[in-house]
Formats: sequence, structure tokens, C-alpha cells
Amino acid sequence: MPALVLLGAQWGDEGKGKATDLLGGSVDYVVRYQGGNNAGHTVVVGDQKYALHLLPSGILSPGCTPVIGNGVVVDPSVLLSELSGLNERGVDTSKLLISGNAHIITPYNVTVDKVTERFLGKRKIGTTGRGIGPTYADKINRVGIRVQDLYDESILTQKVEAALDVKNQVLTKLYNRRAIAVEQVVEELLGYAEKVRPYVADTVLVLNQALEDDKVVLFEGGQGTLLDIDHGTYPFVTSSNPTAGGACTGAGVGPTKISRVIGILKAYTTRVGAGPFPTELFDEDGEALRRIGGERGVTTGRDRRCGWFDAVIARYATRVNGLTDFFLTKLDVLTGWEQIPVCVAYEIDGKRVEELPYSQTDFHHAKPVYETLPGWSEDITGAKSFSDLPKNAQNYVKALEEMSGAPISAIGVGPGRDETIEINSFL
Repeated sequence: MPALVLLGAQWGDEGKGKATDLLGGSVDYVVRYQGGNNAGHTVVVGDQKYALHLLPSGILSPGCTPVIGNGVVVDPSVLLSELSGLNERGVDTSKLLISGNAHIITPYNVTVDKVTERFLGKRKIGTTGRGIGPTYADKINRVGIRVQDLYDESILTQKVEAALDVKNQVLTKLYNRRAIAVEQVVEELLGYAEKVRPYVADTVLVLNQALEDDKVVLFEGGQGTLLDIDHGTYPFVTSSNPTAGGACTGAGVGPTKISRVIGILKAYTTRVGAGPFPTELFDEDGEALRRIGGERGVTTGRDRRCGWFDAVIARYATRVNGLTDFFLTKLDVLTGWEQIPVCVAYEIDGKRVEELPYSQTDFHHAKPVYETLPGWSEDITGAKSFSDLPKNAQNYVKALEEMSGAPISAIGVGPGRDETIEINSFL
């Protein structure tokens, strides 16, 4: 019953797509369990680069069944566009399964997201404007539209009416926008029904039966630990649970079925959107990390904020996820620095703090306490084993492992599928 969870251990964009794709050839199912098309993965296969926004990365691995779980919110237009793009490039997408209980991102969810963010002005959260948050809000308020509703026009119409009763009042009276017609929304959503139907399944049943049959199932989180709605840097977070517990609720499997939890760590730290970021760099080092690392959001196209590695965050991710392993990515980006600072603690109001403060106020005022490690200048992209790395690169990895609280079992030394050093097998 080998079930693995693979998730981001920072603020997202750590390279989960590369890690998932690496394992994809060895697993039977890859499952997205939360988020929507606000989480992008870049996967490089040979000389081909694929940008995935909603689909599980396992869709690029022959023999693997990709699954969109009940905890995901689905924009049908994005889904169909992404499938079409992959099909045009010769990728077989026919094995995709989508939970009938996954919620649909409607046109009015996108509208509400955009106008609300604009209205907040300087207090904005930094959302992608793709309707993710409002869709999850509808889910909790019990006025959400699920995939299965596309196949019952009467229920669909009733649910859209219920949702727009309030939303149209807000749009017209608060934001001075036009009301959205129920009929228009229903017609658009029904237009997706038959195109999506071939993929719809009882994914909870499928996944549990697969585990009973000793199939290997990989649960893939979007975003990262520090963007979790419960355990992240609230309110600058996403609207779902990317942490390990989200895999159980977002895919419908029990926690006793999870055998391994793998956290993806970048060899430095990045963040997209607003919110606190203690190690953020505003100098030439930050710009160099951004340029060399190609730090631009796959989904948003926004430049990522860059900073040095934060061991406090890594320890926190280990604790809240129960991490058994780390996959360290983009070590090659650090090649060329003579000295590499690593944040080992924070200073808050003159006191040294070695664990993530629970207070939002304290975290906003946290200043990084650095230890400096010697860097390396040798090209490491051709390294095939840990011993192939320069001694200082080996020492850097060992130091991060000791500070973070879980073994580093794989290291990314380049963007390609084969540019990974495997220290301990994940399977």
C-alpha cells in the first residue's frame, strides 16, 4: 500500500513538477488533491518544456493515471484548453480522471475575485484573480457548483440562482458592476458537460481500490506549506490545504494509508504575491537568483521574490507535515557564490527565535539571523552522484539537512528530467 504525498515545503514554486515527474514513471496514479489553476508546474522532458496549471504532472508519464481529486477546484475552460494543448503535442491525456465532487470555478467566481482584489487596494492579498478563493468560499457556504451538477440541468440552475442571489447584490450595489444573468452562466457550464464527461469518475473509490491492490499512488500538492489556509502566513495564503493532511480530505483516503511524505525545498527561497518574507533580498544577489533561477511564476507570469534559504521555515514544514524526506531543488543556481548565507533563526524584538512564531505580528517583524557557508564555482549540472558534487556543495546540502530535520533524499542539479541525484529511493 505505497501511498506517497509530495508537497512544497516553502511558499510554493519549489520544483514539485520536476519531482512528481521523476517519480511518475514508477507510480501508477498521480493525484492533485487541492488548489486549482493558480498552481503552475514546469516539467522539462528532453528538449521539451511543459507548463501545467491544473493537470497533475503525472499526465506526462506513460502508464500513469492522472487524477484530479475532490479537493481541487476546476475551471472547465482551462482544463479543456490544457488538455487540447497537450494532445496537439502528442501527449496521451485519455487516462485522466476527475472527481465528480470537485467544485467548478464559474465565471462569476472569477469576476468576484478580480473586483474584490482591486477594491482592497494596498490591503490586497495578491491572488491570481482566477476565482479560486471565491469558489472555495462557495463550497464552504454550500452554494458551490460541483462537476456532477453539469449533468442535471435543474439542480445546476437552482444552484446558480442561489449563488447569484447574493453575488449580484454585491456586484451591483457595492462594486457598481452589472448583474450576471443566471441563464448565461448555466448555458456556458452546460456547454462543457459532454466534453468533460469522459473523464468524470468516483475517484475516491478508484484510489482506495488501487491502494488495496498494492498500486503506487502519489498525491501531489499545489502551492506550499507556508501558503496553507490553516498553517501558512495567514492572511497571505491560498484557499485550501497544501499540507499533508489535505491529501486525505482532498482525495478521500485515510491517513493510515500514507506511507511517506516528501517535502520539496528550493536551495534558496522564493515567494510570489504579498506577505512577510524574512530572507527576501532587494540587492544584486536577489536579482541574480531571480535571473539565474528563471524565477517567474508559471501560472501568473509574475517575478518571484527571492531570498536565501530559511531553515526556520524548513523545520516548520517538517513538523506540520510529518515529513519523512526532502527533495532539494535548484542547487545548481547557487554555483558561483563565494559565500552563501543561510537563515538559521530570527531576531524578534532583540530576542533570538529558532522556531516559526505563531503570532502574525512577530513574523512580520522577524529579522533573519544568518550563518555563512562557503560556496563553489564548479558546474554541477552533470553530477550523477552525491560524491560528484564539489566538497562545499556537499557540505551545504549536509548543513541544510541537519537544520531542516529530515533527510535530503534527492537533489536537483539542473532543470532536466535526468538532472537529479537520488540519494535514497522514495519507493
